[in-house]
Amino acid sequence: MLLAAAPAAAGTLRVGTVGDYPPFNYIDDAGELTGFDIDIARALCARLEARCLFQRHPWPMLIPELLAGTFDAIVASMSITEERRRVVAFTDRYYSNVSRFVTSKGSDFRPDELAGRIVGALRATIASDWLDEYAAGMATIELYDSQTELLHALARARVDAVFGDMLGLHAWLMGPIGSAFTFVGEGLALDEGIGIAVRQGDEDLRLRINAALRSIIADGTYRRINARYFPFSIY
Repeated sequence: MLLAAAPAAAGTLRVGTVGDYPPFNYIDDAGELTGFDIDIARALCARLEARCLFQRHPWPMLIPELLAGTFDAIVASMSITEERRRVVAFTDRYYSNVSRFVTSKGSDFRPDELAGRIVGALRATIASDWLDEYAAGMATIELYDSQTELLHALARARVDAVFGDMLGLHAWLMGPIGSAFTFVGEGLALDEGIGIAVRQGDEDLRLRINAALRSIIADGTYRRINARYFPFSIY
């Protein structure tokens, strides 16, 4: 199923992402940008008859760069929240997630006893917002600009625990370094799902991306991409 071309889809769709959030968007051993987000974006571009042009930016700069016109859409595992809706428009969700704490195996860290603890999170995320609202004054909150920096701090015991998106943390826990760590506490649903952000004035593009998303879900493309990265559905 091919969709009628939109102005942004007529030739190139410029996509902002990070490239530091495996398995969703990251640089592989061959130096190529890859991951679930990237595969989804390419599948959507195919439906829009557009070429995806990916641009990597630090996470805190994604929304400012989108608003500045640097690219047309953000495909970077961005949570849909009311606060973000005030400045950008979101497509329908393309996957679901919850937020969880991770700490070292054998640690006595408990999410309901944060006093005196040091907790890390990614800057400008729903996780950091939640910590600022519910843990400030009890725990020391350390914010990081990338997932690599965040998990490096945990591995080096610079923080007692990290709080963030479960699926991204799950992938790290399956690796050689992450195997020494574990989830603790229950998952918290802090958003309305993960969506693609566009500028509020780009309603035509948002609707066309939604139609393309419905198309790849209906014909099994989404399911095949999901299976490359997870043994369970994340939709």
